[in-house]
Amino acid sequence: MLGIDRRLVQNFDWAFLGLVTALVACGILNLVSATHAGAVDGLSETVRRQLLVLALAGSVMAGIMLVDYRHFERLAIPIYGVVMALLVVTLVFAPVTRGAQAWLFEGRFQPSELAKIGMVLALARFFQRNPPGEVTRLRQLGRPLLITAIPVGMILLQKDLGVAMLTLLVALTYLPFVRIPWRAWTAVAALGVVALACVWSFGLRDYQQQRILDFVDPGRDPLSSGYQAMQSRIAVGSGGLLGKGWLQGTQTQLRFLPTQHTDFVFSVLAEEWGFVGSTFVLGLYFTMLLWGLWIARSSKDGFGAMLAVGLVGTLFWPAAINVAMVLGLAPVIGVPLPLFSYGGSALLAASLSLGLLLNISMRRYIF
Repeated sequence: MLGIDRRLVQNFDWAFLGLVTALVACGILNLVSATHAGAVDGLSETVRRQLLVLALAGSVMAGIMLVDYRHFERLAIPIYGVVMALLVVTLVFAPVTRGAQAWLFEGRFQPSELAKIGMVLALARFFQRNPPGEVTRLRQLGRPLLITAIPVGMILLQKDLGVAMLTLLVALTYLPFVRIPWRAWTAVAALGVVALACVWSFGLRDYQQQRILDFVDPGRDPLSSGYQAMQSRIAVGSGGLLGKGWLQGTQTQLRFLPTQHTDFVFSVLAEEWGFVGSTFVLGLYFTMLLWGLWIARSSKDGFGAMLAVGLVGTLFWPAAINVAMVLGLAPVIGVPLPLFSYGGSALLAASLSLGLLLNISMRRYIF
């Protein structure tokens, strides 16, 4: 299982790793600025912890590349079961932190971040055995729906709306590949409206409802529930074309935005590096994600292709929603920016996705 074939080294995807390394370097540079106020010797404790987690994430990514990804098809259901068990443990034992019951070990570990990876493995296994092109009826999606509904439901019970939505969107990444007629989705759309109404009435806390209302009407409460979104737009707008310069952002260094090192880390980038710098970073993301889809297309087996598609989804959706949230194009739902935001669980989950993508890429030539 762990044998190293010389061909793996010869066919290693250095370009993809280069894109990831560039994003990580930009993320650390940005995090240094976001936490610079009050830092000792130029590096805050937040940055030091992130560097430690980054070293662990690099080790995880290297380790996951050594195991032939085809073994994960056999292990997909056991891994899925273990991750679901962790969600159950979280519901039973985790304390309520920041309005959500989603963290273990005193806020150091968030199992729901791993739930997306476990779900993708299970869905890739299903679609490898039931090719999406052969799925033409809604009832054929019964098992994928169950695979998706279990983690999404448990994460909603944890009151973590952002991760629950992300997990659902990652699962929906597979829908463009099925051949179910669009007219068949009418009933699904109606059920979706009913589900959203139920979530609004019974699943959302008051502050979550206020954030959605603030998105509809940005100026309704600028000093309370709408404060973060308003300050984020001010920071982005003040960056202009070229930005104010590293460590020079007034909104950032005066800490007008309380969560600028986590959910609103892109605001720091936009203020200090402007439209040009933001476009450069988004270009790196876009290239990395397109490269991931190319890996899926180049895979020599169905499981590798479907796994790569889902893994790209685990990186695309949080990036898209975070940037939209920062720009005021989506409600504030607490979604970190992959490889940029501070947070150990999210970084480890991203390293698993990236390690598996590199795993698939480096083995596409050997069978």
